[in-house]
Order: sequence, then C-alpha cells, then structure tokens
Amino acid sequence: MIIIGEKINGSIPSVGKAIAAKDEDFIKNLAIAQSEAGVDYIDVCASVEEGELETMEWLINLVQEVTDTPIAVDSPSARVCAEALKFCKRPGLVNSVSMEGDKIDVVFPVIADTEWECAALLCDDTGIPKSAEKRLEVFAEIMKRAKEYNIDPSRLHIDPLVEMLCTSEDGINMIVEVIREIKRQYPTIHVTGAISNISFNLPERRLVNQAFAVLAIDAGMDSLILDPLNKDLMGMIYATEALLGRDEYCMEYIGAYRRGLFGKKK
Repeated sequence: MIIIGEKINGSIPSVGKAIAAKDEDFIKNLAIAQSEAGVDYIDVCASVEEGELETMEWLINLVQEVTDTPIAVDSPSARVCAEALKFCKRPGLVNSVSMEGDKIDVVFPVIADTEWECAALLCDDTGIPKSAEKRLEVFAEIMKRAKEYNIDPSRLHIDPLVEMLCTSEDGINMIVEVIREIKRQYPTIHVTGAISNISFNLPERRLVNQAFAVLAIDAGMDSLILDPLNKDLMGMIYATEALLGRDEYCMEYIGAYRRGLFGKKK
C-alpha cells in the first residue's frame, strides 16, 4: 500500500496559519511526524492566493531539511507543479493532472524521461463525469496520452474521484466499478484517492472513512491520500491488507504495530 500523507496543506486552518506566520518548526514537525508514520510521499500543497510557487519552494525546502521521504507536489495549477519539481532533491509524485485544459501537456513532457510518478484525475473540460462509463472514457484518453509520452502505467496513480457519500445515489458502487475496471485493464497501474472526501457532511466521519478504506482496498485501490497520524485508520488499512492475503504471515501488520503506527500509544 502506498500512503500519501496529506497534512501539509494550506487549506487546513492550522497549516494555513503556520504558512502565513512562516512558522518553520510547525511545518517541519508535521513532516517528521508523517515520515515516522511510514508514509511513502509527503504531500505539499501551499493553497495560497498569491505567491504560490514561492510558498511551495519554502515548504518543500523545510520538508527536505528533516526527512528524505519523497514529495508529492500538489497544486491545482499544472504549471506550478511542473515548476516546483526543480525544488525537489529526488523524484516524487505530481498531484495532479487531468484531461482539463492543457494540464497533461504541461506536466507529462516534464516527467516523461524521469522517475517521477503522477496522479491523474478522471475529469475533463465537462467536469466530473456522473457515470462509470464516462469516467472510464476519460481514463482511456489519459492512457492514450501517457503512451504518447512513453509514461509506463506503473508510474500513474489514477484518481477515480471520490465524492461525498451523502450526495451519492448508489453508495460507492460506481467508484468500485471504476477501480476494478482500471486494475483489470492495467494491473500495474495504481489507483489513488483522498479517503476523507467520502465522509464530508456526515457525523462520525472517521467510521465512514475506515469503512470506505476497507471497501476501496478490496476493489483494488492501492494508493491512499490520508492523515497518517490517524492510528485507527492506519490500523484498519494494515488489517485489511492482511485479511486480503497481501501481507505474508501478517508481517507488515505486526511490524507496523511494533513501530507504534497503530494500536495503543507506546
């Protein structure tokens, strides 16, 4: 399982306040905590109205001062993502592109001959497709473009776009259908998603998030954007992997418990 730590994001009030105050220790401590929680990437999103690229550079440099964990460069602007790659000491993840506008044409040429990986959202200029069929049509176009730039499927993290459960007509059935079909077509590709999106506007969101993680992992989602400091959620993920036979002799589960990644506080 690939874990992308979501905590360094300016849209989170405490982080936005730290960015505005240039609180270096706050950002560094978030990076250290996520790294110690075993994430594969630390997402860095400035989420500021002005000076986004400069803020991204400041954040990335702070993270890299305290950890070698690769960066997930996160911005709604493909150009900011592409420019921010030069601040990173090692290849990480671009978060993200889609079939909207020229996003793919901005990012894919920059990462084509590198080891950078990339998240791709299943939306286009018409917005977020309402059906599994339409989302898979967008997926086909993304894969066509990836082939043109010689980007192997294993370097892509496809985001089927997890939406609020409370506005869904059929629960997560459509998302599960999309995930399964993506993995059927390209077994080496990654499927990612922001776990917490599912529970917006619902009480006891943690329960919905945990249940969704189990069902999504079972469907084939293998790249999760989440709060790695949430030990209940992390424990659920390790347990699900073990129950699905993806953790030989439960060694990952046992090791994560011993490292204090979930369970009672050590």
